Amino acid sequence: MPKANVNGVNINYEVHGEGEPLVLIMGFAAPRQAWFFQTRAFREYYKVVTVDNRGAAFGKTDKPSEPYTIKTMADDTIGLMDCLGIGKAHILGYSMGGIIAQELVINYPERVSKLILASTLPTIRPLASEMREALGLGEDFSFSEEDIRSVDIRKALSVLVALGFNSRLYRMILVPIVPISVRLVELKGLMGQIEAIAGCNTLERLHTIQAPTLVIVGTKDKAALPHFSEVLASRIPDAKLVKVKGGSHGYIWEMPGRFNKEVLDFLRCN
Repeated sequence: MPKANVNGVNINYEVHGEGEPLVLIMGFAAPRQAWFFQTRAFREYYKVVTVDNRGAAFGKTDKPSEPYTIKTMADDTIGLMDCLGIGKAHILGYSMGGIIAQELVINYPERVSKLILASTLPTIRPLASEMREALGLGEDFSFSEEDIRSVDIRKALSVLVALGFNSRLYRMILVPIVPISVRLVELKGLMGQIEAIAGCNTLERLHTIQAPTLVIVGTKDKAALPHFSEVLASRIPDAKLVKVKGGSHGYIWEMPGRFNKEVLDFLRCN
């Protein structure tokens, strides 16, 4: 797979199809291949760019040891666009990728044609009580560097997978695999991503976003609760909010047909 050296990091990426550029930014820990349902559908109409974020546990982009920020990862995406000669693109971010997409459009508004924020949030400070309890975090968890480094990453990933899917089949397959898989990867990248997510907060800057925006979330999302998408849509000027009935946090895999249709319809409309 090709790599581009951006901000001193070798970024793993792949390009599919032709047409207007559409950059897909994946969520926490996951590699670019996790977009397989979307890549197959979108490449028929767009030049689709998928990328491994820095630190992605199962990706092939570098995992530097220095601290990460969401802005750093947004800068990585812009640097990759520069390397590929892409001046402006549609940006689709899922979960953590949606946080990166927010930071990207706020800092580089001229580089974004349309913005899709899927199953994401502007800040994790008001962490859902169900997730806090599942992760074993006390009410006094302060998101300090010391607190964050005390999190059991293997447990956190297992919890996120369990909360992320409604489908019993997905949970049966993925929940047992995650702890085994994590033993095979470097944890420093995952910790870097966790620290970046913990430090994010776009709430007071969302009003500056001018790109046409679709905010989409499943009504049964237990990780990035639908309330967070409501907040995003209310603060981003003229944003369109779509709630997928019964959709989980992982509905881009469980309900790809519905998700892909909403995205394509939004991109095609004037």
